[in-house]
Amino acid sequence: MKFTLPRGTRDILYPEIILWQQIEDTARRIFSVYNYREVRTPIFEETELFERSMGESSDVVQKQMLNLASQRVDADGKPLLSGFSLRPEGTAAVVRSYIQNNLYKKERISKFFYIGPMFRGERPQKGRLRQFHQIGVEVIGANTASPYLDAEVIALSVGLLKSFGLKMFKLKINTLGSSSDKNKFSGILRSLLEPKISLLCDDCQQRFDRNVFRVLDCKNKGCREVVNSLDIDYGYLSEGSIRYYEEVKTILKDLGIEFEESMSLVRGLDYYTHIVFEIASDSLGSQDALGAGGRYNNLVYELGGPQVDAVGFALGIERILLAGSYEENTITSHIDCFIISMQSVGLRQAFILLNELRSNGICCDLGYIGGSIKSQMRMANKAGARFVIIFGEEEVRNNEITVKDMNDSSQERISLSKVLQYLKEKL
Repeated sequence: MKFTLPRGTRDILYPEIILWQQIEDTARRIFSVYNYREVRTPIFEETELFERSMGESSDVVQKQMLNLASQRVDADGKPLLSGFSLRPEGTAAVVRSYIQNNLYKKERISKFFYIGPMFRGERPQKGRLRQFHQIGVEVIGANTASPYLDAEVIALSVGLLKSFGLKMFKLKINTLGSSSDKNKFSGILRSLLEPKISLLCDDCQQRFDRNVFRVLDCKNKGCREVVNSLDIDYGYLSEGSIRYYEEVKTILKDLGIEFEESMSLVRGLDYYTHIVFEIASDSLGSQDALGAGGRYNNLVYELGGPQVDAVGFALGIERILLAGSYEENTITSHIDCFIISMQSVGLRQAFILLNELRSNGICCDLGYIGGSIKSQMRMANKAGARFVIIFGEEEVRNNEITVKDMNDSSQERISLSKVLQYLKEKL
């Protein structure tokens, strides 16, 4: 029987995996500069956690949640894993961990980052998978509703993308205001859309009652025309919300970060308040988002914790790779040396040398399967070896090796006992 990948997932193989490692390593280095600490949460949580955080009316909860179930039952006769779902995003799980581990009692401000897989029951297409991967941050703490923290988080997301080699992307920002501002905006939006509801797609007609904000970022052409015809302004905002938004924009300008304001940018999850932002790339087509984020000052309290503030974002790794247009033939790996043995006696000595070099921190490999020197040299080239060490019949007899420098094709014969020192001086 032949098994295949589940639809909407993919294998990440060499050499592409090198790109993933580079992105993850770069992200971890930058996070350490910003003083963010890694957190790892389970890939599944209680379904209710996501329903309460993202809102039962959100598209993710209504259509995309991957709920777990099992025919096996526990001691009480209940199906195992019933009531659990694979995580569709990272924020809710991080907030749950923050509350459960009483971090609000241990530190005034918590700055987290995470890297890992998320799961949504989407219709698979380019850049949109059922298992996808995100890099995200969350900043949580009492009295952290500071425009400087919003600016830090936005600057961090932009800096990460630039460090990954992306140049052509656009930062869009908006504000939803406080919870009361947002409720007021919701009523205004319904009153503006109601006369035009028949022009909306079927999904948006349902969103009108469930989550009217999602109408604003629908990709349907007809819905876009309706949204563009609306006379929307910031009249729903309180003076405090306007002042906060203006401060964030001023700080971003001070940092030299370019952005455009977009009143239709609202984000589809219920927990967002105040600043929201999205980073998009035209190279991705209609599904153009590289990542997004914003402030969610009430979520910790709504999930059973104290009333503290929070802000964060998430970037999609698959989207980043698509936007970067990385070519596999440009991905290279390198090792310090590759050892070739031309006979079985030499293989034993070669294997001993291999392990000695590795124990001294020299990256190397061995042509275990043997073959001609030509075929093993091809293996060395593919591995990106700087040096090739050759155990031939004469070398074995004289307790020597031949070292070939792959940069200039020069080679010399040296004593086996001097190989380690030779490589340390050359590398």
